[in-house]
Amino acid sequence: MLKKERQAFILHNVNLHNRVLVGDLSQGINVSEDTIRRDLQELADHGKLIKVHGGALSKSFHTSFSSSKVYALESKKRIAQKAASLIQEGMFVSTTGGTTIIELAKSLPENLHATFITGSLPAALEYMHHPNIEIIVIGDKVSKSSQITVGGEAITKIKQIKADICFLGTNALDAKQGLTDNDWEVVQVKRAMIESSSKVVSLAIAEKLNTVQRIRVCETKDIDVLITELDPESPELIPYKKNGLKLLL
Repeated sequence: MLKKERQAFILHNVNLHNRVLVGDLSQGINVSEDTIRRDLQELADHGKLIKVHGGALSKSFHTSFSSSKVYALESKKRIAQKAASLIQEGMFVSTTGGTTIIELAKSLPENLHATFITGSLPAALEYMHHPNIEIIVIGDKVSKSSQITVGGEAITKIKQIKADICFLGTNALDAKQGLTDNDWEVVQVKRAMIESSSKVVSLAIAEKLNTVQRIRVCETKDIDVLITELDPESPELIPYKKNGLKLLL
């Protein structure tokens, strides 16, 4: 694979998953980790991503959520609009982090009365623009790579609240392997939210389907609803239907 092709592969993955690891990229394109590190450094020097120890972060994700550079923004807006239709008056709503969750916050009707529980700092700021929404921010240390609070205190607070519905920002989803992620602490927060919610909804652009990361969040059967930008009759969604997931128009 030529350097230009390698770097295009790297950029696609970092924008898709927000965070990538050197080892995963090395295995994915069958080159040495040193080669990947050099590519990451070059891309960082050109302002294409943020190089961190062991991997890289998406620059669009970690600069401005209002930026038009957010990856697959139009698809995420469509998903957010579908997701907002599930929220009813008076609900307790649990949300994780990510750009699709930010779009969900922006899609909420102004007259909605509901309580949102989140550890996402950007999401909490967005919820503050809605006059009738109450916000519960779960506390503890902040994960810089995901911009949400993680740790024991956050998990304990989540477990004290029974949410009506949980919206999960999705890193990777596969019909057989389930929902997966690449950040151990973020996974623990997502697991706690799943366990403390009556209904679980995965928000995922189609490119994240049939992809797998290193750490399992939950099995596919633990998700009640899958929302993508695709039509529910799309062939790509057949395996998820077979696993019992509800799909929204």
